Amino acid sequence: MAFTTREIESPDTHARVARAQPEIAAESGDIGEKMVLNMGPSHPATHGVLRLVLELDGETVTKATPDVGYLHRGDEKIAENMQYNQFVPYTDRLDYLAPLANNVAYACAVEKLMGWELPPRGKAIRVICCELARISAHLMGLGAMSLDLGAMTVFLYTFEQREQIYNLCELLTGARFTTSYTRVGGQIRDLPSGFVPQLETFLDKFIPQLDEVDKLLTRNRIFVDRTRDIGVIPKDRAIAYGLSGPNLRGSGVEHDVRRKHPYLDYEKYGFEVVVGTQGDAYDRYLVRFEEMRQSVRILRQAIETIPGGAINVVDWKNMPPPKARVMTKMEELIHHFIVVTEGLNAPVGEIYFGAENPKGELGFYINSKGGGVPHRLKIRSPSFCNLSILPEILPGCSISDVVSVLGSLDFVMGECDR
Repeated sequence: MAFTTREIESPDTHARVARAQPEIAAESGDIGEKMVLNMGPSHPATHGVLRLVLELDGETVTKATPDVGYLHRGDEKIAENMQYNQFVPYTDRLDYLAPLANNVAYACAVEKLMGWELPPRGKAIRVICCELARISAHLMGLGAMSLDLGAMTVFLYTFEQREQIYNLCELLTGARFTTSYTRVGGQIRDLPSGFVPQLETFLDKFIPQLDEVDKLLTRNRIFVDRTRDIGVIPKDRAIAYGLSGPNLRGSGVEHDVRRKHPYLDYEKYGFEVVVGTQGDAYDRYLVRFEEMRQSVRILRQAIETIPGGAINVVDWKNMPPPKARVMTKMEELIHHFIVVTEGLNAPVGEIYFGAENPKGELGFYINSKGGGVPHRLKIRSPSFCNLSILPEILPGCSISDVVSVLGSLDFVMGECDR
């Protein structure tokens, strides 16, 4: 934990903050001194390497400037020098609380460029991946927010359930955290035997645990006082700042990419789009809480209706041939070598695909000049867009309210900075 304080009159290395301070002091009419406090980048309540430059009048925030980029790794530039499938592991490191969902969003974007349509079973498997990732990410956001506000028991409940999801991820992908399960055109393998029964067992036990957390937290007087009417985001401001996901729906905007622009046959699943009414931290908490119940509904439907058949696109020109043929026929061996070394033969063009990820709309813009490597790749990061509203909603909050607001926005800096 690192706090540094500094008076306004002292030299300020961050000129953009210092320039605005005299005007703020003049407008307020205060003759007292104000203080600048650096919250982060090493602070548990910033949920990663986010730095907030806060101007304080006593304990009240009068100005807030988020400083991002401490986790920037140049993912978009790296993609320009990699084959499409080689970039899949990098998507794990975006929202690293939901790597399966990141894999799916990126693969769907490239498949849109290729003009591919995934077989029904492949789509159902991806829906299972996405909804498991949504539950896992929301559990993390809920647990971290409750811990920031002093409810440690809830944190332990949520992490116990996340451990069960990690066990399912390990059974499905062979990895618990960075899965790299999806490939352009399908998945690396089908559902293993025993996965569906284990998933059903998890869902049966998860809802009672969720009800227990509901009893502990939703009507807890301390939690309600710390979140209700805190960090209110009006509907028009949420739209103007490009918010998405639970943060947008918490402000009363009924927008869910799974409903507005269906993909992976989401239109065939019955689920409710959860929206808030006040747009405060409490509403954003309630939206995520109910979304986990809706994800359970979707998962049960996916299990009951999962079709048989292939899981990958059939395009022998751009997909490796079956291993048995590679080992026995010279033509398939040569073709396998070409696909692996040169990648997909993508057409010339540009596309954008957005998926409803746990943090909001994760979008990929791909500009292709043909061949196996994208000419340009741009990632639309929901966490980056959601954090952009902080300078508007934090002024007027107390320092303790800042913790509540940050927890309710549920961002991930790996995705924000890319």
